[in-house]
Amino acid sequence: MLVHFGPNTFMDREWGDGKADPAVFDPKQLDAEQWVRAAKAAGARYLIMVAKHHDGFCLWPSRHTDYSVKRSPWKQGKGDVVREVEQSCRKHGLRFGIYLSPWDRHDPRYEDDRKYDDYYVAQMTELATQYGPLVEFWLDGAGSEGHVYDFVRYIRTMRTYQPNALLFASLDFMPLGDIRWAGNESGFAHEENWNVVDNYGIVRWRPAEADTPLRHGHWFWHPNSENRLKSLNELMEIYHKTVGRGAQLVPGIAPDSRGLLPETDVKRLEEFGAEIRRIYGRPLAAADRNNPHILWIKEKQPVDRAVLAEDLAYGQMVRSFAVEAWTGDRWKEAARGSTIGYKRIVVFDPVETNRLRVEVLESIGPVRLKPMTAHFGGRR
Repeated sequence: MLVHFGPNTFMDREWGDGKADPAVFDPKQLDAEQWVRAAKAAGARYLIMVAKHHDGFCLWPSRHTDYSVKRSPWKQGKGDVVREVEQSCRKHGLRFGIYLSPWDRHDPRYEDDRKYDDYYVAQMTELATQYGPLVEFWLDGAGSEGHVYDFVRYIRTMRTYQPNALLFASLDFMPLGDIRWAGNESGFAHEENWNVVDNYGIVRWRPAEADTPLRHGHWFWHPNSENRLKSLNELMEIYHKTVGRGAQLVPGIAPDSRGLLPETDVKRLEEFGAEIRRIYGRPLAAADRNNPHILWIKEKQPVDRAVLAEDLAYGQMVRSFAVEAWTGDRWKEAARGSTIGYKRIVVFDPVETNRLRVEVLESIGPVRLKPMTAHFGGRR
């Protein structure tokens, strides 16, 4: 999950202009543990904290600028939001990542490519050396048109201090990243989703990550926007079109001006996690490892989805496939799709069956599947 919080939260803004007085930042009830518990309840494996958004305001006391929490009234300027979130993640068993916006609408050094690179690398170094192991470092390309960044230097810096951190950015923004943007903020990955991409002549294994805010249309909290909270059905559709297409889902959560996630958002995250666990926590059956293409169920019962996966140690190979159900006297196609890759969730009309199989229709090489699982998402 991606956490957006800062002066925008207190000013009913989505994109700050870098001119906000640090005095506006004063969350009286900030509770990072509440954010982390809610994310964990939804099933998140880690949190990515927006340490600096486009407005340039830093949520940690950076030595390289005064435009940060150290000039705010929160904790008399002695606080560190990044530290509190990082420690809460460690306490509750979540990994921790950081978002540092390359675009900076406050710092005058942004007008000079080289000077700004020095500044950005200095801040990267602070974040990479003071907050323990980072699982992901997130670079946003918004607003950066026309600016020349020294990405090679950025990557070398991160690899020096955090060699295992995954670097996220859009393909056209940073060719040498580890994770690519799915290209939208709807939370939908493409139906055909390949992990290997050829970008500017650079071939890399670069899985997709799809991000989307929990509330329609904005990443930061805004007052009186409860009606924009995505429904459970919407979140499940997003899950199936992201995780179910082999991509990573990153929902965006936004604490309010108290420094707390709104109660409605916490409840929705809990419902989301509970629904995923209800449907996928206990498979009806799993295929045998010796024959992962076919699955036997102990007795005939309703099935409306299957989870497929390729063994990626042998590469991603499937171009198209079909899932078929045994009706008692013949195989009937229940669904078909394109790529499988890391994971593919195939949802179809309920069918009474005791056997499923997957047929590979087209591939680019020898296919190694992991054992598929069968599930029923309807209410009994």
